[in-house]
Amino acid sequence: MKNVDIVIIGGGPAGLAAAIGAYEAGARDILILERENALGGILKQCIHNGFGLHTFKEELTGPEYAQRFIDKVNEYGIPYQLNSMVLDINAEKVITCVSHEHGVQQIKAGAVVLCMGCRERPRGALGTPGERCSGIFTAGTAQKLVNLEGYMPGKKVVILGSGDIGLIMARRMTFIGAEVICCVEVMPFSGGLKRNIVQCLDDYNIPLYLSHTVIDIHGKDRLTGVTIAEVDSHMNPIPGTEQEIECDTLLLSVGLLPENELSEMAGVELSPNTSGAVVDETLQTSVPGMFAAGNVLHVHDLVDFVSEESELAGKSAANYIKQPKAEKAENHRKVIMGNGVNAIVPQQISFTPDHDVHMMFRPRAVYKGAVITAAIGEKILFSRKARILAPGEMVNFTLKKEDLTEAEHDLPITIEIKEAA
Repeated sequence: MKNVDIVIIGGGPAGLAAAIGAYEAGARDILILERENALGGILKQCIHNGFGLHTFKEELTGPEYAQRFIDKVNEYGIPYQLNSMVLDINAEKVITCVSHEHGVQQIKAGAVVLCMGCRERPRGALGTPGERCSGIFTAGTAQKLVNLEGYMPGKKVVILGSGDIGLIMARRMTFIGAEVICCVEVMPFSGGLKRNIVQCLDDYNIPLYLSHTVIDIHGKDRLTGVTIAEVDSHMNPIPGTEQEIECDTLLLSVGLLPENELSEMAGVELSPNTSGAVVDETLQTSVPGMFAAGNVLHVHDLVDFVSEESELAGKSAANYIKQPKAEKAENHRKVIMGNGVNAIVPQQISFTPDHDVHMMFRPRAVYKGAVITAAIGEKILFSRKARILAPGEMVNFTLKKEDLTEAEHDLPITIEIKEAA
């Protein structure tokens, strides 16, 4: 069995940043395991710009952004194994993986950083009636076909869901000569960034139908059209609002799911709100020495935040190697999601954290002129006005370690959105 101080599972933007963070914190025995044939993860197919504005203060394409981190990994001499699929991991941090080059391997890690990313929700999860005809793709699959493999998925396109990948593919399909008829969103608000709605739909006169969904799929061998309808507040189609749309392609942008099968194998506690691990302010999971970061922890809106978060996970793993400690749950205070708050990370914070704590969450709905607050009992730790909050954009703020240390130990932290009167 091979012994490695820190094993990072995943060589996408999260894994690369975690490796760099661990190295810069003093770790030298690091190994990245990546199942694909190249580092970079999903960024390899994201050829549009808009990456790096927070991290590098300039606009980069996905491959350019990833290459900055790949270059740093190579500069530091951090080893990685490509085409290496992790099959199993246990609570003792023994990893079983397989590859053509090395065969079946078992690796005993001192610390593990989980950076497996996320996957798209498929058609089967939607239960939409219709034949299993060709022409139905997840937005990410269509992006790979167009940007990496040079295939044209179709010529008349309807997009279901308004996640960022779907919005970006509306523009991309338009660029390559397809007619994007409309984007259909079941919620009364978009799930993507405002800038993507403007730059990818509005700029190309592509209509966005809110509170609508696809209720039927037509075609036996190839998709010939879809039926859309307006939905009520309970997501039920409203009779009489049906529209038939002729198309040969349906792109699904209906949500991302963190890939936590390995986390479950290791006995990591998962949050029902994020579908990722429950972590503390160091991004350590319920399994001591096992950390999680990036989209496997919670789905982010910007890769810049993935990199920042993952760097912290790598540094925390390096610190754990230097001085392992398994703090019990009683040594943490819980973070409670109050009014309007969803998918908050971290979910627990030490009574005496070593550093300021960066918090992230998604609003449950659209709020205008609201106030974001964090409090322990009557003590307000943080308060900020927000002109507008929406589920498509994450809320970020920082809690000062001094405030957390001085607060009463038996009280939780409550994060909430206070709506304008």
